[in-house]
Amino acid sequence: MWKQFLHKLPRKSSASGKGDHAAGSSPGRNAAGNGRAIQRTSSCPSAGPARPAPSVKRMSSAVFPSSVVAGIEPLVPFKDVPNGEKPNLFVGKVSLCCVVFDFSDPNKNSAEKDFKRQALVDLVDYVESASSRFTEPMVIACCRMFAINLFRVFPPNCRSSSSGGGEGEEEEPMFDPAWPHLHLVYDLLLKFIGSSSLDAKVGKKYFDHTFIIKLLELFNSEDPRERDCLKTILHRIYGKFMVHRPFIRKAVSNIFYHFVFETDRHNGIAELLEVFGSVISGFALPLKEEHKIFLWRVLIPLHKPKTVGVYLQQLTYCVTQFVEKEPRLASSVILGLLRYWPITNSQKEVAERALFMWNNDHIVSLVAQNRQAIVPIVTPTLEENIQNHWNVSVLNLTANVKKMLSEMDEELFSTCLARHKEDGERQALLEQKRRLAWERLESAAAFQPVTGNTAVLVSR
Repeated sequence: MWKQFLHKLPRKSSASGKGDHAAGSSPGRNAAGNGRAIQRTSSCPSAGPARPAPSVKRMSSAVFPSSVVAGIEPLVPFKDVPNGEKPNLFVGKVSLCCVVFDFSDPNKNSAEKDFKRQALVDLVDYVESASSRFTEPMVIACCRMFAINLFRVFPPNCRSSSSGGGEGEEEEPMFDPAWPHLHLVYDLLLKFIGSSSLDAKVGKKYFDHTFIIKLLELFNSEDPRERDCLKTILHRIYGKFMVHRPFIRKAVSNIFYHFVFETDRHNGIAELLEVFGSVISGFALPLKEEHKIFLWRVLIPLHKPKTVGVYLQQLTYCVTQFVEKEPRLASSVILGLLRYWPITNSQKEVAERALFMWNNDHIVSLVAQNRQAIVPIVTPTLEENIQNHWNVSVLNLTANVKKMLSEMDEELFSTCLARHKEDGERQALLEQKRRLAWERLESAAAFQPVTGNTAVLVSR
């Protein structure tokens, strides 16, 4: 059956460089024009061992277009060709990898999948060991291949997000079946951008704003492996192409705005914040106004969504970086937290978070050293919690803190309790006097005739 649709590849022709250059000249072309429509995968971690590619010199022209296999055989190892032919071989292998396969059926096109996998492995090895500059046709061909393999719209049922509840609560991850190829494409992208053989002046023309926007859209993938790869790649792009840094910050800010104020659903907020934690740590002092605005308008509002527990660790790190760089920002941060961290959301209950601090031995030791000043301040609030708070967890934590303070200095704590009780009785007496005074006024007003423009006291 193979003999009916396989044909032998020509070893080499004078048109090889020309044909390969043409194959890599349009980074934005759609995958549908290069092969059958295919399902894709996600992330950078390895997909495990795969079948070695069969050492054959025939390829299905029904799967791989003739323009890909013409001129020079893409499966020839780089070590078997002269240095002058390696750029052409590179473009040929990249063009072969522009065909995307359907991994929903593992038995479909299995030989062709192995051809592509072997080509990707060869490309990764070549980029890793490259000593000469990548030519512009090589960069163009790679950008086109990355776009065809990676950029796709996620199906509606896979577009979802962290709709879980409390801190650390996430939905079961979904894994893309096409990962055997995707992880190699991501690995190649990471090594290609990080290679010293890629001239940043050439690369910035093709790894442009459109490419970056499409890459950022992939952070909504449900596959955690894909998001992990994207996180590393975005950081590498930010470091390599300085001219794109303001655009990346603006584009990521827009993702955060869309998440906080519109959708409340996104899978990659934690990964994006992790990247920005590293970016913020590199901000120079004094902080630019643009960076302070990012704190006030982007990071602080991220405390608002109910799913804040999923990315709270990364968000806290980002905010802490700002405060460490400029401590005067602490007051703005606290005011922002009070605005976006309402006590009406039990998942973000302020009282409970504050009481958890008493589990920290360092804080307890500081309280013990300054108990004469601190215990009188916190005792009334603890008593109010015990008497009036609705949350069982807060009641239990409050009881534990009261016991701790009593054991720390029983005499001082008893004195503070007695003083709080006296203050409560005094306040109750004042309230009673005020109530009786209003009752006398209302009673007296009820017997006064209403004449002219005399104001009337309406009973409550």
